[in-house]
Amino acid sequence: MDPIRYHINRPHPWHGLHCGDEPPRILQAFIEITPFDLVKYEVDKESGYLHVDRPQRTSATPPMLYGFVPRTLCADRVAALSPHAKKADGDPLDICVLSERPINKSDIVLDVRVVGGLQMLDAGEADDKIIAVLVGDPVWDGARELSELPPLIIERLQHYFSTYKQRIGEPSTSSIRDVYGYARAAKVVEAAMADYVAVYPDPLPKPLGGV
Repeated sequence: MDPIRYHINRPHPWHGLHCGDEPPRILQAFIEITPFDLVKYEVDKESGYLHVDRPQRTSATPPMLYGFVPRTLCADRVAALSPHAKKADGDPLDICVLSERPINKSDIVLDVRVVGGLQMLDAGEADDKIIAVLVGDPVWDGARELSELPPLIIERLQHYFSTYKQRIGEPSTSSIRDVYGYARAAKVVEAAMADYVAVYPDPLPKPLGGV
């Protein structure tokens, strides 16, 4: 295999992958960071490669795999579902994925099943976090609703996203305004898919499927 040609043909994880086989229930998630990462990585929107966004400010790490849904965008339609938001954050839709077996590698694609989400505001912007389980997971694959997950897991997510940008001695700029089940999560996913098409209406190369 020609390494240069392989590099050129690597699909952009935001634009070059599809959002899932059966959206809004079954999605693809591109994973940027794992529960083991003390550094927050984020996909560079131009190149599609992971880069260091910032070191985590505290010892807290995300309690789940964390990434985004390809071909989604948080813009006007997503903001309209968040009554306290001034606007949406303009990024792909974030997603947290629960896996019974530890996955310590990022820059990967997972097939996931949506069960709920967190309505989060970050500096006044809608920044929802969809919650999903790994498809085929021996423990969590049967879950269809957020209420089927242990409450402690959701509490950890709420705490992490409420404090992950907080500076010592200063109030947090982010807050969780609601915790919701699948029905609302589906509306957020569909809104983010529609927001993406509204901004990127031109036909793109056929997206690649999952692995």
